[in-house]
Amino acid sequence: MAMARNESVASMIMFLCFGAAILSLAVHLQTTRKTGTGELNYSGSTGVYPQDSLVTGESAIAASVPTSPQKSGTIKLNSDQKKPQSSLAGLVSTINNTSPSVSASDTTQVVVDLSDRRVYVSRYDEVIASYPIAIGKKGWETPTGNFKVIHKEHHPIWRHPITGAIFDGGTNSPLGDRWIGFWSDGRNEIGFHGTPDVDLVGAAVSHGCLRMRNPDVRMLYSQVPLNTPVLVRD
Repeated sequence: MAMARNESVASMIMFLCFGAAILSLAVHLQTTRKTGTGELNYSGSTGVYPQDSLVTGESAIAASVPTSPQKSGTIKLNSDQKKPQSSLAGLVSTINNTSPSVSASDTTQVVVDLSDRRVYVSRYDEVIASYPIAIGKKGWETPTGNFKVIHKEHHPIWRHPITGAIFDGGTNSPLGDRWIGFWSDGRNEIGFHGTPDVDLVGAAVSHGCLRMRNPDVRMLYSQVPLNTPVLVRD
């Protein structure tokens, strides 16, 4: 009697084990059918990217650097970007076509034409302002390429790139009323700034920066927020 009971229990256990095995196999086959390989595959990648250094302030020292020794820091345009444009509409088209990173939400763009020695400001693909500029002299050429506004400042302090002398900010300082930086090697900057020497605006006389009349640079300062794309071309 005891032996018959044991055989019945053993049969029941074997039946349960067999059923569990079948269930496990069914689940495995179902999972394999859904994933294709039985493994989970993730497309794309994730990561943490540092934000660009964007600064507004009252006390940073701005200084130019010679572009000849800084070849690695100069961004040159390709042949398509150097094609001359015959109209202001062409200038707007150029920056839109050569700056794929500019999203539809960016409504303001700046184009610097070194040959014309002027800066053009467009909004919603329409030129809204144009100002004369002084550009970098030989050996201190203004870098060309695609940039964006990274630093804005009232009454910037200037450090002479050769002597290291410090000049206080103000309307009559070498940097004038405003600073709008768009290039940096981590220590020095190049950008738009005012000048008390208005007679030199339009000439190639700077250490790489773009000099403007003080009233003009104040207007430009109000028109271009941080991150505004800046295209500088020959």
